[in-house]
Amino acid sequence: MKLRTWMLTTTACLFAVLAPAVQASAEITTFDAPGAGTLAGQGTSAIGINAFGVIMGYYYDSAWVCHGFLRTPNGEFTTIDPEGSTCTFALGLNQEGAVVGDFYDSAGILHGFVRAPNGTFTTFDAPGAGTSNGLGTYAQSINDLGAIASFYQDANGVFHSYLRAPNGKITTFDAPGAGTGNGQGTFVDFFSGLNDAGTISGYYLNSRGAYEGFLRAPNGTITEFNAPGAGIGPGQGSSFASIDNLWLTTGTNQDSNGLYHGFLRAPNGTLVTFDVPGAGAGNGQGTSPSNINDLAAITGVYIDSAGVNHGFLRAPNGSITTFDAPDAGTGNGQGTIPQSNNLEGAIVGQSIDSAGVYHGFVRKP
Repeated sequence: MKLRTWMLTTTACLFAVLAPAVQASAEITTFDAPGAGTLAGQGTSAIGINAFGVIMGYYYDSAWVCHGFLRTPNGEFTTIDPEGSTCTFALGLNQEGAVVGDFYDSAGILHGFVRAPNGTFTTFDAPGAGTSNGLGTYAQSINDLGAIASFYQDANGVFHSYLRAPNGKITTFDAPGAGTGNGQGTFVDFFSGLNDAGTISGYYLNSRGAYEGFLRAPNGTITEFNAPGAGIGPGQGSSFASIDNLWLTTGTNQDSNGLYHGFLRAPNGTLVTFDVPGAGAGNGQGTSPSNINDLAAITGVYIDSAGVNHGFLRAPNGSITTFDAPDAGTGNGQGTIPQSNNLEGAIVGQSIDSAGVYHGFVRKP
């Protein structure tokens, strides 16, 4: 009863009137994985942080080879490369310290992996995954029970999603409205697309090339979603980005003018859309959430009228705080790109400097 009451109270707060954004001072630390390259497009990308402050992500070295990493709260790094990998992306992390991701082998085929907290690796492939160069199995979200949700690309280039149980059993599925052409299909959100109850959030590309969101319940029921005002043209529409353990979801809605808007959806379907003050109003600009934590705080990126990326944090009461990493560039395509936030309020992501090099950052309140 206490949990249910807290959920209802929290949900009521979520849909408060939006307050003006404020630029807040906080402790922002930037970092680079050992061996990260220093050319434009190379460097370090922080993807996730758990409640204990462990950070996970990947980096490109000077030879354009990618490697996963773990960073402890005291700044120690561990490189993550499954056996046989020629390029590794670490994309999911749970509270136990298990990491999931995917890697390319010498033939250019993609495989999923899970790295246990003790450092042992298990690799896997979804049934039906393609076995040609550039095809295969992605792995991006893991919950605290060890279940994994992501997607794979078949031999025809169509994407399908899957749920991998802790015992290794894989169940595949497709959203009913998903397209069946090359590059179309069903996708699961990275890092936080699976909650501990087993609900999956994601999106699909329909036959028109437009995006629509979906939620898959633990019993396999799929609910499709499109926010009011979403465009229906290629590349437009609605897509979920994250689901928390209160079954709250957040994501991005692109309208018919190509402008991005953030949204927050309650379990009963109640929806609020929001835009960060300072976000641009042109095609490819606007507000794009990336993660919602279990306290209903949302982080993400907004793109201004000059095409520069900035970070934001939306509190449960609707107030918005904006921020920039200290080394973030101020040119088109540069700036600060948050990826996830934990229960302690820490935010991680990457900044792109004036030379186009990526650096990880952690922002602590």
